[in-house]
Amino acid sequence: MDTSLFARLTNRDRKTASTAFDPAAESDTRSVSDFAGAKDPDFVALGLGATGMMAMLWTVACGRRAVGVEMRGDPSLGVHWNIREDFYHHLGLIDQLMTENWGDERVPTYPDGRPIRLRDIFYSNDTEPGDVYADEVLAGVEHSHISGLIYHTEFIDDRWVDGKPHRVLTILEPQKPPTENDSTKIRRPVIDVLNGPSVFQAGASEVLVLLRRYLELVEKMDLEAGLEPRVRLFLSHRVVVGDEGDGDGFLKWMRQEDGFVSLRDGRKQILIEEIQELDYRNKFRRIRKPGTDVIDLGVPEVFMIAEGFDSNDADRLGFRQEDVEVDHQDGRGPTVAQADYLAGFVELYVGPRLRRRIASEFDSEGNEYWVRQIAVGHEDDPEVGWILVQVPDFETFDPVAAGLVPAGTPKTATEYVGAHQRLIRDYYLEQVALILEMPRADLEKVQLPYGPKLFSLVERAGADALVAANGVVAGDSFGNGHFLTSGGAITGMVGHAGRMLTYWEDRDKGVPVETAIRTLADSIKTDTFDWLQVSAQEFSQAVPINFGDERVREIQKRTSREADERATTVEAVRRRRHSLVPLDTSDWRRLTVRSGRLHTADLPPLSETHPALAGGPGQPASAADSVAREPVTHGAAS
Repeated sequence: MDTSLFARLTNRDRKTASTAFDPAAESDTRSVSDFAGAKDPDFVALGLGATGMMAMLWTVACGRRAVGVEMRGDPSLGVHWNIREDFYHHLGLIDQLMTENWGDERVPTYPDGRPIRLRDIFYSNDTEPGDVYADEVLAGVEHSHISGLIYHTEFIDDRWVDGKPHRVLTILEPQKPPTENDSTKIRRPVIDVLNGPSVFQAGASEVLVLLRRYLELVEKMDLEAGLEPRVRLFLSHRVVVGDEGDGDGFLKWMRQEDGFVSLRDGRKQILIEEIQELDYRNKFRRIRKPGTDVIDLGVPEVFMIAEGFDSNDADRLGFRQEDVEVDHQDGRGPTVAQADYLAGFVELYVGPRLRRRIASEFDSEGNEYWVRQIAVGHEDDPEVGWILVQVPDFETFDPVAAGLVPAGTPKTATEYVGAHQRLIRDYYLEQVALILEMPRADLEKVQLPYGPKLFSLVERAGADALVAANGVVAGDSFGNGHFLTSGGAITGMVGHAGRMLTYWEDRDKGVPVETAIRTLADSIKTDTFDWLQVSAQEFSQAVPINFGDERVREIQKRTSREADERATTVEAVRRRRHSLVPLDTSDWRRLTVRSGRLHTADLPPLSETHPALAGGPGQPASAADSVAREPVTHGAAS
């Protein structure tokens, strides 16, 4: 979890500089009545997450004009990413192309006049990591970089063998960070990128803020110089929508293209509107800002919709996603790829560590299920403890089954909801204790600014990324796979966005627009299905995918278990979990802080003994003989 978001919202003491240059100040107060450079741009990004902003940067670096449309303002994605090396090299090439195509005089600078290099702010051997904001670096307050290296890559295999607890620990050598640009890490197939090891860890919001500020500075310097702006940003805007009721069928069809104006050749003209956001009955609602007019962006050569896993704009253009099925080789044939997790942010020092754990859980009939946990930290930052734990398929968190409320208690009753949340928290802390090897009692005292949040991950993908003669769908809007390895972020900002480099190179070679866009759409689909192929094993197999092929072979050798070995799964339709929804990024803006202390000590050393045999956190040694047949009581289905 990226603690910068929490620090901002909870007023945690921070180092400040009263005279610091704020590269975003103009974007907060500017008027958008002057729309110079916004009409008929080369590229429009609808959605300014990592995919959209990287696509804009490639466009500008290749000598074109780009417009970005985002309705949520500044980035606020409060997660921590494990990042492959390729992203570093993509930033380096963008830096290089900006100078080659525009000259040093049109590259954004620090307050002291030095040119800003995206790659070096992300990571450099000459600066230090730690608890730092991208805004601080850009303002010249901090001489640091925003990512951290991964020094400890650990895999705990706690699956039972021959009916008995068994543990194998694998501690892998850290990856050496790059020191210069590597052209072989540009345009690599996404399957090769994802099969490689993670090298960096970074707060998602700080990476996104870095990209956003750079684009803002390009826009600002062009407008101040009286030049045609290479970038225009509309940060509280959306494509115009009509009636915002919940109608369906014919009514929905009647309003589906209000802001997408169809031309005879199949291209779309784009109309956007400024919006006002309301926190209405515990949900975010948006309306057109009173007194504002529709803004005509004209007809871009190409536009990209990358607005997250549930894009209304893609839906309005007829795009649909379908569930992805995976054959777990368990005799039941292909089933929907789905897994349920609890996500939480714990303020403790995980450090420069990527720790994965897989363990056996057993239902009341003795069927074995494998559950996974992941703990992610950040180099020299004691506040980052981003921990996810998988919930076994048979677990329901049913307060009635757990005996906490009487049968017949309404699910909307305060007692029922309270008991349900207690079961979730109890299970989460028990599993966190197991992956961190810390006593549960100590974890109760640690501050928990977010979660645990129960959500369901379901793999979905579209059939074709082309939704108009000049428009494509990308990022999670096109398809989503398993996220534990930050595969979505990498696929979007390295894969899909990186395809814009090829697109503009093709156009420079004289490739017709129709051909270049068709290639772009096909490449987006290829990248997503590479991600789905790689991440399929995270649903039923054992070895993590972001450790790298060589490391996977090492783990197989140490555990004496094949990587394609599988455990029991339950069909999605048979699950009886409550309140399962996709992880909503809007949740990062709704914090519920459970107050406590900041745990700054190092994690305990990993034990060689399985917790069921050692009386470790969450499992007394006396239960060793019964664990294989008795599930932990959290309202498990019988």
